Amino acid sequence: MEEVVEEKEQVTKFLRELAITKQLNFLIGSGASTPAIPLMSQCSDNDELVQIIQNKSKELLNDTYEFDDNVGEGTNNIKKVLASYKKLIYAISDVLDRSNSRETPREANLFTTNYDLFVEKAVDIVLKETPLVFNDGARGYFNRYLDSSNFNRMVAYKGLNNNYIDELPSLTLIKPHGSVNWEKSDDGQVIIRNKVVDNPMVVPPTGLEGQETFLNNHFHDMLRVFQLELDKPESVLFVLGFSFQDDHIARMIRRALENRRLIIECFCWSDSDREQYLSNLNYEGQPPHNLKFVTPTQLKKEHLYLSDLGKILLGEFE
Repeated sequence: MEEVVEEKEQVTKFLRELAITKQLNFLIGSGASTPAIPLMSQCSDNDELVQIIQNKSKELLNDTYEFDDNVGEGTNNIKKVLASYKKLIYAISDVLDRSNSRETPREANLFTTNYDLFVEKAVDIVLKETPLVFNDGARGYFNRYLDSSNFNRMVAYKGLNNNYIDELPSLTLIKPHGSVNWEKSDDGQVIIRNKVVDNPMVVPPTGLEGQETFLNNHFHDMLRVFQLELDKPESVLFVLGFSFQDDHIARMIRRALENRRLIIECFCWSDSDREQYLSNLNYEGQPPHNLKFVTPTQLKKEHLYLSDLGKILLGEFE
């Protein structure tokens, strides 16, 4: 028992240190939004899944979910999942605030293949209480248009006499498969609305995501940002709720792992997920040394959730 506890403490300490000292990236998949949003395997077809996500996202935007974090038995699933996302966003803000901007940028990238609005809702709440700067790639005021050139921006305070510049912690959200609040304009641009739209711009999980994504310049640009971020030295990518079944992203991950100064930490919902992830990545035998897995057994839990990652980064995991 003492060995298990010691391993848990070593793993959580190592992961938190990685987050503070490395260029920080996250890849969040559909598993992170369950049980509020079902998996594709639980739906009859793509249209049903999109409709469910639209309906759940509309409910999510109800302000009654905003500040109530009391979750327990019988708690609404949307409320539970939102609390997990809020925990993660708070953790990202805290980690970036503690990092040394002279050594690593005070910025994190959150890539998600989900097109629900949990991240956006959580960020909207957290921004009221932290100095975190949020960037979803949009420009404009009344009409906000997606433009990949808006990624990689830095925001800083400067002294009244220009005697110092203090970089603010910032989070960039990149959604390569679209979102239920994205709408295509008449001139082919992507408008980011503050509501769920009737005909959202999304890439359904048809098995042809790679083809759909690369045929669309907007999605292609966002995946290019993903690849470029993973090519940077001294970077870390935390993966949760993503099983690498999207072949085009799996290929990008394999290529990125050739950067030996990149570390990828995959959080497994169950211990058996490790072998499934390796299979989806087409690895047989020993995987690259910089591809690592965090399993429930290591952390003395039955399953791992998004909230667990947030607690680890905050130093609150017990």
